[in-house]
Amino acid sequence: MTGAVRRQEVIDTVKRDFVLIPGLWAGAWIWDRVTGLLRGLGHRVRPVTLSGLAPGEGDPVGTGPADHVDDVVRVLKDGGLRDAVLVAHCYGGVVAGQVADREPGLVAHTVFVEAFLPHDGRSVLHAFPERVRAEELRLIAESGGLWPPPHVSEVAEGQDLSAEDARRLAGRLVGHPGRTVSEPVTLRSPLSARRATYVVCARDHFGERLPPDVEAMRGAPAWSFRTLDTGHWPMLSAPAELVAVLTEVAAEAPGETPGAVAGAPSGDPVASGEAPGAVAGTPGDPVVSGRAARPAAEER
Repeated sequence: MTGAVRRQEVIDTVKRDFVLIPGLWAGAWIWDRVTGLLRGLGHRVRPVTLSGLAPGEGDPVGTGPADHVDDVVRVLKDGGLRDAVLVAHCYGGVVAGQVADREPGLVAHTVFVEAFLPHDGRSVLHAFPERVRAEELRLIAESGGLWPPPHVSEVAEGQDLSAEDARRLAGRLVGHPGRTVSEPVTLRSPLSARRATYVVCARDHFGERLPPDVEAMRGAPAWSFRTLDTGHWPMLSAPAELVAVLTEVAAEAPGETPGAVAGAPSGDPVASGEAPGAVAGTPGDPVVSGRAARPAAEER
């Protein structure tokens, strides 16, 4: 038996709990394709809709950064999860990083998919140049406290999405709670100390240059990097390739549980992307977040 075959057998045997955190303007529905593939492999999967991002639910304007951290912690604790793998896209990276910092005993590994990284005392919008940050704050104020979603042309440009996926995506995005991106976040320990993987989507970067804070993590012993040849939304444009990375990373993470795991028990809560802090069950039409949501290195 070759090493590659043996490695694949380990990957196929290890079953994990995945918690999927969406990016800006999106809900649990953005992960539908990935959720279906992971459950088909026998993993337990809990895609989350964060507070203020389910149409008609809650108080989006009053939702702050800590509320989104609480959402994910609640999913972990209510589900009795330990050694979970957090998978976070875009803005979700800031949430996931704080969750792993706050509840390290519940999180075995964090996967940042083209994601912002949290920095203590800084907001998401601090990742942008001052001029851009001021413009986005103005948009939030003019939109009643919500960060407006991007136009379909901004969603689709150069991101490896089909025209249909781009149209569906833009049609489902909602205003994002402005406080969650404009207020500073809290970290108690260095992000570099946590076990993590960063998934780079090559078509989302000019000259494959990454933001300095992401690039700096290449020197962190507990971090690894993977690259996918696709755009900003791999859960839509390359779900099978993303799932291959996730299962590989999960098999290498500590606390793995060999053996079969039921994929989607009938008792699992179902939100279809509607209930804040809840998990989505039945896959529907997948589609995600927008604008130049992750600034390129040359913009910072």
